[in-house]
Amino acid sequence: MSWARVFVLSVLTTLFVITCEYLVLVGGEKSGGSAAQQVFMPESDASNFFKRRNRRSVRYYEFLAEQRVKRAADERRREYNEEQRNEYENYVEEDRDEKCQQSNNPVRVKPSVRVGTQRGDPDPQFAV
Repeated sequence: MSWARVFVLSVLTTLFVITCEYLVLVGGEKSGGSAAQQVFMPESDASNFFKRRNRRSVRYYEFLAEQRVKRAADERRREYNEEQRNEYENYVEEDRDEKCQQSNNPVRVKPSVRVGTQRGDPDPQFAV
């Protein structure tokens, strides 16, 4: 049984190698011509290519203009964020100062009626 598996595997491998070689030979005949003909194109085609594409990359002055626009947008964004941060810091500082003042000067409210006293009797704690 094991010999049959080895035989079938070797036959399949041989068929695969022969098929690959055949495809390489047939593919080489279809492309035709030498490597130089595959790499280079006729002069007329090349000139038409460059006429259609008068420039192949962005010109330097366009690149600089684009960079200036990006820098200006970044600067505006930075100024806006700085302004927002300053406003928030001022708000937090004012809030902190307000809380500090409230904790240093507690306001006592005189109750109108205290449990255990009669109505109208002043509270000895708040006596004037």
